[in-house]
Amino acid sequence: MGQKVAVFRKEHFNAAHRLYRPEWNEARNWEVFGKCSYPNYHGHNYELVVKLVGEPDPSTGCVIDLKLLSGIIQREVVDRFDHRNLNLDTNEFATLIPTAENIAIVIYGLLRPHIDPAHELFIRLYETERNFVEFPA
Repeated sequence: MGQKVAVFRKEHFNAAHRLYRPEWNEARNWEVFGKCSYPNYHGHNYELVVKLVGEPDPSTGCVIDLKLLSGIIQREVVDRFDHRNLNLDTNEFATLIPTAENIAIVIYGLLRPHIDPAHELFIRLYETERNFVEFPA
């Protein structure tokens, strides 16, 4: 077995969302989600870091062409979510609460079919400078 290398690509998108369960009353939503449950939504400047782990191709020396990876992320994630209200403007979150955790899982699912199965894929999503999630854990 050869040497595995991790490569990273960072992208950015802005999106609004609301953390809210319609079957709960306002008091329960406030108790669980706090300010994130306000009815007029709120936004984040998301930083997305996509990590691929694999063996460099012997002919190129690269795990993946990072320009190609950037294009996949742009097409599958940024074009879909940037400057959108995740609750109202996307199919992915029509019934799924758009927590950072769920957004990371959805992004993984959007990217995985376009990444060589020989490469491990990891998602790190920063919702704020101090709050971020990783999938898979």
